[in-house]
Amino acid sequence: MQLYLPADYDSVATLPTLYFLHGRSGNEHCMQIFDISQISDNLTNENIMQPLLIVCPRMEYSRGVNSAAIAKTIPDPTNGGRTIQLGRYEDYLIEEIIPFIDKTFKTIGAKEGRYIGGVSARGYAALHNAFRHADLFSKVGGHIPSLELEMDEESAPFYENREAWEAYNPLNLAETAEIPRDLQVYLDAGDTDEGRFFEGCKILYNQLKKRGITVENHLFQGNHSAEYIRANMAKYLRFYGSKPITTDMNKKTFKKI
Repeated sequence: MQLYLPADYDSVATLPTLYFLHGRSGNEHCMQIFDISQISDNLTNENIMQPLLIVCPRMEYSRGVNSAAIAKTIPDPTNGGRTIQLGRYEDYLIEEIIPFIDKTFKTIGAKEGRYIGGVSARGYAALHNAFRHADLFSKVGGHIPSLELEMDEESAPFYENREAWEAYNPLNLAETAEIPRDLQVYLDAGDTDEGRFFEGCKILYNQLKKRGITVENHLFQGNHSAEYIRANMAKYLRFYGSKPITTDMNKKTFKKI
């Protein structure tokens, strides 16, 4: 797990927290790969975003959901040199990481100050967790999220059966979960994404709009890659770190986005 603390961390009472989940083949070092620390410093110094505590937990080569009651490693049938990790990754985030961060650092400790986002398969996991744990998060971002319209050979090994795939899928949760209307949702995908996940984003956007949930959907230039995420990271951080202009002259004033 890696953490980013803003420069004025010691002088503030509490901070909102962003849990940012790496892609399926990545790790917690996405903090450096996506230049999260440097971009956060720049946007905070320019008063474009409020200071955030950012947490990048390690989720291994998994889907980031509760895929098995007991942790295990299996061969990836689509790549003979790779293995897949199954286990209680959702519980790990919700029941272990978040309570530890709230206990250890100066977090707000309520949904109003807790956000979650993720890349690719973890964009899927971020949406899944926000929809299933509406009492914990007020903002969620799915960045090139792996929103499959059908269970295929690549996604099947991460689930015990089709019923599990359907139950975890954010596209299904958008129809069945009790999602509060004050949840803010950010979706984006590249216009040349090989997985065509922009199609899933469009479907999810329309589902959430029908329910009156605040959601934005962006189609940016690029494909399914780390370069795409890095190029758009500042936009993501503006979303998570946005804050209404304050009338308290003793506090910083933040630019409207």
